[in-house]
Order: sequence, then C-alpha cells, then structure tokens
Amino acid sequence: MNLPTWITISRLLGVPLLLLLLQAPTATQRWWSAGIFVVAAGTDWLDGYLARRLDQVTELGKFLDPLVDKLLVMAPLLLLVELGQVPAWGVFLIIAREITIAGWRVNPAMQAGTVPGANLWGKAKTVVQILAIALLIAPLPPAWTLPAQILFWLAVALTLVSGGIYLLGAKPYGHAA
Repeated sequence: MNLPTWITISRLLGVPLLLLLLQAPTATQRWWSAGIFVVAAGTDWLDGYLARRLDQVTELGKFLDPLVDKLLVMAPLLLLVELGQVPAWGVFLIIAREITIAGWRVNPAMQAGTVPGANLWGKAKTVVQILAIALLIAPLPPAWTLPAQILFWLAVALTLVSGGIYLLGAKPYGHAA
C-alpha cells in the first residue's frame, strides 16, 4: 500500500472514534469530534492530491476513497439524528442519493458506457456537507443554530441537485455518446 491509501485508511479510522465520542457527548467530546471530523475531511483532498502528484493512483484507492468519504459523512449525520439536531428524512435523502450514485457507478452496464466524474455540483455538495456537519457537531452558542441548519438544508438540496445532474450526464451502455 502507498501513502495516499494509508491516508484514506486513517480517515476511515476516524469514523469509529466519531461514533464513540458522539454517543452521549459532552462539550469537550463535541469539540474533539468536530476537530477529528474536519481533519479527516481534509485528508480526502490530501490523499487524492498525493495520489495524482506522486502517480500512485491505485484500484484499491479508487475503491476505498469514495467508500470512506460516504462513511465519514453518514456516521455523524446519523448521530445528529439521534441527538435531535437534524430530521431523519433529511439525512435519508442524503443517504439515498449516495447509495444511488454508488450503485450507478458499479453497475456493469454503466462501466461499459460513460460514467461522468465528479462535477462542480458534487464538489460544492461535499464542501457544504462538511461545513454543515462540523457546525452541527461543534458545541457553538445558540446564535449558530440557524446558520448550521441552513447549511444542512443547503447540503440536502445540493446533494439532490448534484445527484440528478450526475445521473442525467451518465450515458447508458449502448447509447451514442
């Protein structure tokens, strides 16, 4: 395994730590969780950059990276539902989109056709999800509740828009490009 793959695995190791810290969180545990989440989210950019820069893109890395990204986002969102900070149906919409796109990407018919890469909408979705989750995890003063909620719902909207754009841009096998 190479350095970018080890960085991806380190991000994966942050997920159970987040789950543990957010079970019945104190303010200190929430700050630790927010810090771990932001650092782990930042490594997503780092491992991709290093993989391309060092010419170390691997099949394992291409498989693990998006999987770990989904786990890193879904784990705290589910705990935020449990803590009563976001509604389950909003998180369901995010999870449904992620599962749909993941299934679309591994569909053999799509592999024979054209599967688009990440676009600007998908990148915006990721950034807004990370900001929203970080603000929702952190034990901020009540004045931050509304901005955090606005970012969460913006993340839900961008998640659905980026998923729709992704699916509309994919060309099924057998169709002219």
